[in-house]
Amino acid sequence: MLNKIWPVFIIFSFAYAICSGNLEELNSSIFESTSDAISLCISLLGTMCLWNGIMQIANKTTIMNKLITILKPIINLLFPEMKENKQIQKEISMNMIANILGLGNAATPLGLKAMQSMQKENKKKDTLSNSMLMFIVINTASIQIIPTTVIAIRNSLGSLNPTKIVFPVWIATVCAAIRWYNSNKNID
Repeated sequence: MLNKIWPVFIIFSFAYAICSGNLEELNSSIFESTSDAISLCISLLGTMCLWNGIMQIANKTTIMNKLITILKPIINLLFPEMKENKQIQKEISMNMIANILGLGNAATPLGLKAMQSMQKENKKKDTLSNSMLMFIVINTASIQIIPTTVIAIRNSLGSLNPTKIVFPVWIATVCAAIRWYNSNKNID
């Protein structure tokens, strides 16, 4: 759907710029936007590398095992089908830890790995298992303590207080989790 909407927007933008005599401004804004996009990508790359590195170091230490142990009761409650599979529990835990720390870019490959492992265990290959669905919902709600990616974006755009977003993010993630729980508590 978006592959149809965006070209329409672009065509209308060019047509409007030509008709209103603002082609010069459109041209200039295109080049400014590409420059801003590159700057943003470079600043986010540093943040992503830092936190991915920290996650890799934590994975090789006892810190990750302690965090996984802390999350184990929650994992067993949310993913009862995976109680016996320690590797999948570890992958799910690492994804959840990355999401809690607001490391969406680090959480994505961890989440994909967890989904692949759950698919291997799935008896019906053409249907998502309950654990896979729960995992998708948890990742969609993305409960975060430290929204590092959002803070990095706000910082790169010159925000005077880039961490001001933390409290509203907490409220939004808790509301999303409560909303999801209330809408699904009667589903078997």
